[in-house]
Amino acid sequence: MAPIKSLKGSGVALITPFKKDGSIDFDGLTAIVNHMIKGKMDYIVILGTTGEAATLNAEERNEVIKHIIDTNKKKLPLVLGIGSNNTADVVHHLQTDNLKGINAVLSVTPYYNKPNQQGLYTHYKTIAAASPLPLILYNVPGRTGVNMTAETQLHLAHECENIIATKEASGKMEQVMEIIKSKPKNFTVISGDDNLTLPMIACGAEGVISVSANAFPRQMSDLVRSAMLHQWEKAKKIHYSIFNITNMFFEEGSPAGVKECLAHLSITKIMYACL
Repeated sequence: MAPIKSLKGSGVALITPFKKDGSIDFDGLTAIVNHMIKGKMDYIVILGTTGEAATLNAEERNEVIKHIIDTNKKKLPLVLGIGSNNTADVVHHLQTDNLKGINAVLSVTPYYNKPNQQGLYTHYKTIAAASPLPLILYNVPGRTGVNMTAETQLHLAHECENIIATKEASGKMEQVMEIIKSKPKNFTVISGDDNLTLPMIACGAEGVISVSANAFPRQMSDLVRSAMLHQWEKAKKIHYSIFNITNMFFEEGSPAGVKECLAHLSITKIMYACL
């Protein structure tokens, strides 16, 4: 599968369903992937933080990736989460993992260590040089403990041709606008906060990687398409129709909330979260 040069529209940070005994629910995973395809999502993110990659061993990780690729049948582009606070480990995965069927890589900022901005720059510069696929930055300080500033992201975007986008989940609209104002032409700013997607697109972002889309793919894809076509009244209506429930998804740690919603909607059985 050929790599893609940009990611615009609606992506879903796909959950990984587990059975009560902690094993992967592959029937549930099939149902979720098909739900995304039917819901008109533009691409799927495999094993991001919402996919609970940190709870999977290497064998389980490979099984999840293969199952999604096989179920998807090349219908939607696929982005794979490969991130760590160990730069060498990320490089190792990029150079040795079987990335056939994957279109791009999403890599979260190093967590726990709280590197400074020079450390973040050096980390991404190193993995960009090692990556055979386009790379998406992922800035989510609420989970990692460190914010990658607009200056650092722009530095990387202008220097590294294969860094094609950022998933911005800082919640700082001024930072988002600074990136949009000064980014390279072919660099995409993607919302990493579901409920900030509409205002971010209004400022110039070009899509979302969404948690809520696991449960409501059609609503989220319609919201993004409407906003990008400047159909603001339609977009606002959809935005506010799922606003409260989206907030609820994050009340007690993600992805437990959206998994409960999926079970409630009878899309799958109850899908346990390894929190």
